[in-house]
Amino acid sequence: MNKPWLKHYPVGVPEEIDPTQYETVARVLEEAMQKYAARTAFICMGKSITYAQIDTASRGLGAWLQSRGIAPGGRVAIMMPNIMQYPVAVAAILRAGYVVVNVNPLYTPRELEHQLKDSGAEAIVIIENFATTLEKVIANTPVKHVVVAAMGDLLGGFKGTLVNFVVRRVKKMVPEFSLPGSLRFNDAVAQGSGMTLKTVPRTRDDVAFLQYTGGTTGVSKGATLLNRNIVANMLQVEEWMQPAINTHTDEQHNFVCALPLYHIFALTVCNMIGMRTGSCNLLIPNPRDIPGFVKELSTFKFNVFPCLNTLFNALANNPEFAKLDFSTLKISLGGGMATQRPVAEKWMALTGSAIVEGYGLSETSPVATCNVSTLKGFTGTIGLPVSSTEIAIRDDNGANVPLGESGEICIRGPQVMAGYWQRPDETANVMTADGFFKSGDVGIMDETGATRIVDRKKDMVLVSGFNVYPSEIEEVAMKCPGVMEAAVIGVPDEHSGEVPKIFIVKKDPALTEQVVQDFLKENLTGYKRPKYVEFRADLPKTPVGKILRRELRPKS
Repeated sequence: MNKPWLKHYPVGVPEEIDPTQYETVARVLEEAMQKYAARTAFICMGKSITYAQIDTASRGLGAWLQSRGIAPGGRVAIMMPNIMQYPVAVAAILRAGYVVVNVNPLYTPRELEHQLKDSGAEAIVIIENFATTLEKVIANTPVKHVVVAAMGDLLGGFKGTLVNFVVRRVKKMVPEFSLPGSLRFNDAVAQGSGMTLKTVPRTRDDVAFLQYTGGTTGVSKGATLLNRNIVANMLQVEEWMQPAINTHTDEQHNFVCALPLYHIFALTVCNMIGMRTGSCNLLIPNPRDIPGFVKELSTFKFNVFPCLNTLFNALANNPEFAKLDFSTLKISLGGGMATQRPVAEKWMALTGSAIVEGYGLSETSPVATCNVSTLKGFTGTIGLPVSSTEIAIRDDNGANVPLGESGEICIRGPQVMAGYWQRPDETANVMTADGFFKSGDVGIMDETGATRIVDRKKDMVLVSGFNVYPSEIEEVAMKCPGVMEAAVIGVPDEHSGEVPKIFIVKKDPALTEQVVQDFLKENLTGYKRPKYVEFRADLPKTPVGKILRRELRPKS
C-alpha cells in the first residue's frame, strides 16, 4: 500500500512502534508507579497524590476485589467524574486481572442497566452522587459488589470531611440511596491493604477495557480493547507528541485533564500516557464551571492541554483565562469533534499554541491520525496516520479511491479493537477482510497523506465529542404515550457543534413538547436529549416505509 504520509513525518517520529515491549497495561502502570514513586501523579481540588500513593491504594482496592471471588477477566465498572479515585480504580481493576467498564456518571437508570447487563459487570465503583441511579436497576444486573466513593475520600482528613459536608449538606448533590451490602471506597482500600494482591497471568491478547459506543448502528455496545490495543496507542501518541514535549527525557510534564476519564480520549491521553511518562495530571471534576476551571489553571504550570472545540472556545472567551501565563504550554491537543477555524485562531492568538487536531474513535483506542505536534496554524485536516497505522479511503465496493477523491475512512493498525463485545454480527459489519476498521466517516486524502473529513455515512450526531445515535433517541421517544412516529437528525449548534432535533407525529393531539421533553429526560442523559422538538403531520418515507432522515435535514 502506498503510504504518502511517511515522507511528511516529523524528524524523530518512527514509522513503526513496537507494542510487544509491554505485555499488559497493568505492567505499564506498575512500572510508572515504581519508577516515579516520589512524583505527584494527580492534583484535584488543591490536593495531590503521588505515584507511590496510587500504587498503595490501587494495590489495596485490587486485593479487596480479588477477595470477592471475581474470576480473572471479570468486568468491573467505574462510574465517577474526574476525581483521584478514578485512576486508583483503573489501576486496581487492571492489576487484579479484571476488565474496566467505563460508565458515564450522568447516565439514566435505563442506560446504566443496559451497560451493566451487556458487559456482565460483577462489581462497580461508583460515586455516591449517582448511587441512586444504580439503586433503581441493580436488581436487574449481574452486579454483586458495590464500592461507593465520596468526593472527599482522597483529599485528606479535614479537607475531605469539609468537601463531603459541602457536597452532601450545602449543595445537596447526593440524593438519598440504599445499596445494602455496599462498602465505602476508603474502607475497601483499608480492608484490601491487609490482604495480598495476587499476581494474575494476563497477556497482551486479554481484554483490558470495554469502551461503550454506539458504533455505526447506534446500539450501545462495548468496543473490546485488548491490552495490546491500549499499549500500542500509548506508544503511538507518546512518539507523536515527542517533537513538542520530548517524552524521552526525565523532565516531568503537566497535563490538564478536563475531559472525562470515562471518555476514551482522556483515558488514553491523560490517564495512560500521563502515567507512563511520569507526568502530573490536573483533574477537573466539572469543566462546565468555567470560572472554577480557570481558577484551578491559575495555580498550575501546564504543558499539555488535551481538549475539545467547545471547551477551547469557552475558555478562550473567558476574560480571566486570558490573564493566565501560557509560557509553559507546549502542545494543545484537539479531539472528540472537529476543531473550528475561528476557535483555533482565537486560541492560537491568545496562548501562542496551535490546536493540534487528531482523529480517532473508541474502536481505535482512540488515536488514528494527528496533525504534527509542532504545528503553527490551522490546517482543517485530521493530520497524518500515526506510527504503525494505515488509512485507506474506500468506495462503497471496498476499493481504494485515488488521492483527492472522497470515500470512507478505513483504519488498520495495532490500536484497532478486537471487535464489539459479544456481537460478532456488528463486528463483521465494520471490519474488512484485510483488517481495516470502517469508520463511517467520509474523507479525502491529499498528496501528503493528510485527510480532511467531509461527511458522515452514518446518521450519528456528534455532540461536544460524544456520539449520539438517532435510533436510540427514536426508540425511547416511541415509548412516550401519545407519540406515533419519531425521527431524529443532528442540526448545527454554536456551542456543541451539533445537537439532536426530533420530529414527531402525534398519536394523541393533546401531546405537548413539554411532555415529550420530560419523558426523554427520564430516559436519556443530557447530551442525548433533543434540543428541538418539531411536530409534523407525517414524516418522509421510502416506498417500503423507511423514514428518510436525510429529507428532514435543512437544505444547504
